[in-house]
Order: sequence, then structure tokens, then C-alpha cells
Amino acid sequence: MADKDVSGTGEEGASGAGSGNSGAGSGTGAGSNTSGTSGQAAPATVARAAARRGPVVAALMLGMALAALDGTIVSTAVPQIVADLGGFTVFSWLFSGYLLAVTVTLPVYGKLSDTFGRKPVLITGIALFLLGSILCALAWNMPALIAFRIVQGLGGGAIQGTVQTIAADLYPLKERPKIQAKLSTVWAVSAVAGPAVGGVLATYADWRWIFLINIPVGAVAMWLIAKFLREPGRVREPGSSPVRSRIDWPGALAVFACGGLLLTALVQGGVVWPWLSAPSLTLLAASAVLVVVVVLVERRAAEPILPGWVWRRRTIAAVNVALGMLGLLMVAPMVFLPTYAQSVLGLGPTAAGFVLSIMTLSWPVSAALSQHVYGRIGFRQTAIIGISLATLILLAFPLLPFPGSAWMPALIMLLLGGALGLFQLPLIVGVQSTVGWSERGTATASILFYRQLGQSVGAAVFGAVANATLTDRLSSAPPGLREGLPGDLDAVSHALTDPDSTLGAGAAEYLRRAVDAAVDHVYVGAAAAGFLALLALVLLAPRRFPVLTDPAVDAPLQERGELREQPENKPRGERFR
Repeated sequence: MADKDVSGTGEEGASGAGSGNSGAGSGTGAGSNTSGTSGQAAPATVARAAARRGPVVAALMLGMALAALDGTIVSTAVPQIVADLGGFTVFSWLFSGYLLAVTVTLPVYGKLSDTFGRKPVLITGIALFLLGSILCALAWNMPALIAFRIVQGLGGGAIQGTVQTIAADLYPLKERPKIQAKLSTVWAVSAVAGPAVGGVLATYADWRWIFLINIPVGAVAMWLIAKFLREPGRVREPGSSPVRSRIDWPGALAVFACGGLLLTALVQGGVVWPWLSAPSLTLLAASAVLVVVVVLVERRAAEPILPGWVWRRRTIAAVNVALGMLGLLMVAPMVFLPTYAQSVLGLGPTAAGFVLSIMTLSWPVSAALSQHVYGRIGFRQTAIIGISLATLILLAFPLLPFPGSAWMPALIMLLLGGALGLFQLPLIVGVQSTVGWSERGTATASILFYRQLGQSVGAAVFGAVANATLTDRLSSAPPGLREGLPGDLDAVSHALTDPDSTLGAGAAEYLRRAVDAAVDHVYVGAAAAGFLALLALVLLAPRRFPVLTDPAVDAPLQERGELREQPENKPRGERFR
């Protein structure tokens, strides 16, 4: 046992969650190399673990960069891709197909990482992503490119879920905000750098390079993971049944089918065909049937992909709902703010992107500082403060004057990023800290899955809200302006930003006010989603999260006042945050 990787030092919330099964240099549980009774790891062991942990963190950041840069780079090069391959009517599936593949595979990869370990799942995911990137660069038409983007998404699902899980394995509770802040910074940098990199490659090289640039980044990440990530052997609790590495293939296929049909209905409904048309109703009905099939299959499976405990435990169930609402409300700034900035404020694409990306500057800073808040008042209370502030900030958007100045929505986005950083990180860290190593992958994938699902639902719901508002405003336009006005949000936005548009001054002003009203209604809907997230935390979440700890370090933590008093009926090895 002398070579077992140990990164914990007896600090609060020792990693391994009391199971001794943490990977990649984490774990202060039973069997780790510790000295004395204080839970302190031997200095030489800690030094070896820290030296190995650095390259693994670098690999995680590179892997997350692959997923974070993907959407922003590709979106910038869409005009060049369409000009080369055609397929303008279906190019949105470049993004929808990728999102669908990521979403439906998250729970599958989460279970696989708990069964076979994080390392093989992450390496497989990066390899799939790189294979999809190479195939995308070789695509000969739009259908082929869409199919290869789905291959990328199959790898992206493994990357997103497994990176977050390994991050929790690497660090004890007290240090987890550090790695989460680093991962948040990757998303922030990607939001700013992605459009610039994509624009440069598409303009001065060829759009195919936006996919080939993934190869060196992914190759380095794979090499670092293969060389430095060390996962100790699974430790079985005394009296428990042996660990069986079985894959729930029926459950996986049912989840794939159900998620695929539901997301297709949400993505295409109201866009390609009306919501009450035969395709929409058929897909939604089939999705409902498959939900029942998933429940029945998973209840009978020995090792279900979607285990029932994910919803039976109040903490995880509440966070699933709350982060689902987060995904829903994030559609307002991500999808509709750029349209508002260009159509109402008259900004160019670059300036409009900056108004949105400023949110990513405050988010990681707030996330990094949140540990000082939840360390004092707990995960639930910190998240409640964050989502309450976010709801009020979203409600402030409709109060902006028309047309207003660019700094006003930029300020709102800056404040919103700070509030959401205070909301999301405590929930992710909190859930990861309530489960042991053998359940952490599934729990992490669960909350990410519902966040992604919420985003898909939000795109459908808020798209319908915006178009309904526009339809109402256009139908009630003065007779002199009504003729020749475009009929939906995309057409209106194009008419207002096209320099060759024949719109008169009066019609353009009327359309700007209509877009302003539509986006205002979307932000009110986003605030309603924030309120639902608040209700989920208040009504469903326990007052304090039952954080698992290593009993070996309980005594020194209690002596230093870092361990809260536990209720008498709480099992040893758990405490509340």
C-alpha cells in the first residue's frame, strides 16, 4: 500500500467520501497511507500525489476545452460551411445533433465510469471526439457533416461528465472550488476566444481546420490521462456483494431512444414543423411511451443506467430539478441576448458576443469565492441566495429603457454570472460530496443530464414565447406598416441587420420594439424558471446536505472546530453542510 496515491491531508471533507476509492491521487479512506491518527498523509506520499495531480488537472482542462470551444468555433464558421457544402435548411442540426448525442449519453457514461473507472471512459470519449473531428474535416456534404457531428457528441458526453467526476475525485471537499473555478475559466476563455479562432480559421485558412485543431489538443490530453491518472483498485465493504462489471444494455438503448426522440421533438417542433402537427405529436407520444419503457427496464436491471436512488435521495432529486431549471433559464441570455444586441441596440456580431461573454467573466470568480459562503452557511443556503439574486436580475432586464445603451445589458450579464456562479457550484460540489466513489459518476452525470435537458426544453419553450409575441405585435401593426413585414424572429432579425434591407425607418423602428418586447417576455420566463429552481431548493432539498467524510479524520476536525455537530440518527462517516 505504500504506493497508493493520497492527496488528502486530513482537511475538511477528505476526498474519497469515506470509501477509500477515490482515483487519481485522491482518497484518505481506509487503506491509504496515513501517519498517526490525525489523518495526515505521509509527506512523501502527498508530494508524489501532488506531482501527479498537476498533469491530470491540465488534461482535464484540455479535455473540457475541446467541449467548450466546440460550439463557439463552429457557429462562427457556419456561413463558410454552408457556402461550401450547401444544406442551409438543415445546418442547425450541426448543433442540435451534437447536443442530442451529448445529452442522451451522459447517464450512460456516468454509470460506466462508476463500473469500469474514469480513465477508460474518458480516454474512450476523447478518442471518439477526435474521430468525429477527423471525419467532420473530411465531410463531403451537409448530411455527412451532421452525422459526424453526432459522433463528436458521443465523445463529448463522456468528456463533460467524466471530467467533472474526476475533478471531484482529485480534491477533498475544501479544495474542490479550486478545480471547479479552473474548469469554469476554461468555459469563460472559450466563450471569448472561440469566435475569434473560428473566424480566423474560416477566413484565412479553411473551415475544415476548425475540426482539425482539436487533434493536437485532444492527443495531449489523452497522453496526460494515460500516463498520470492512477485509479486505485475498488475496495469492497465488509459483508457487501462482490462488484460485478455488467452493462445495462437494454436500459442504455431505452435511454438513447427516449432521449433522442424527445430532443428531436423539442428541437424541431415550432421550427421545421408546427407544434400540433403530426410529426411533433408522434414524436412526443413515442417519447412518453419510451419513458414508461425506461422506468420498467431500469426497475428490473441489476445495474441500471438510471438507478432509482438518483430520485429517491432528496438532495440529488432537488439538485436535478434546480439545475434543470438553470439549463432552461440560460437559454434567455445564450440564444436571445445576441439577437437583442444586434436587432435592438444595433451592435455588430463581435460587440453582441461581448455583451453575452461578459457573464463568463464573473461566473468563475463567483464560483471560486462561493466556498467561503457555503463553508459558513451550507450548500443549500448559498444556492438559494444565488438563484434568488439571479431571479431578480433576470426580472430587471425588461425594465431596461428602449433602445438603451450596450452597457446596460452588459451590466446585467455581469451580475447574472456572479449570481449563477454562487448558485451552480455549491450544488455540484454538494451532490458530489454526498456520494462515494462508486456512485459519484452516476450522480454527476445525472445533474448534468437534467441541466442539458432543461436547456433543450428552454430552447423550445422560449422560442415559442418569442415567436408568439412577435406574431401578436406584427398582426397588430398599423395598416401602413403591416405589408411586407417578416413573420418570425429569425426573419425579423435578418431584416434588421441586413444592410441591403428595404425596410423603411418606421417599419424598422416598429420591428425593433417588437423584438424588444419578445426578448423581455423571454427574460420574464427565465425568471420564472429561476423561481421554480428556488422552490425546488426550499421545498425538496434537505436543510443541510449529508456530506460523507472519512471517519479517520473526524477527531482532528472536531478539535479544530471544522466539523459540524451531527444529529444522533446520522450514520458515522456523514455530516451536514
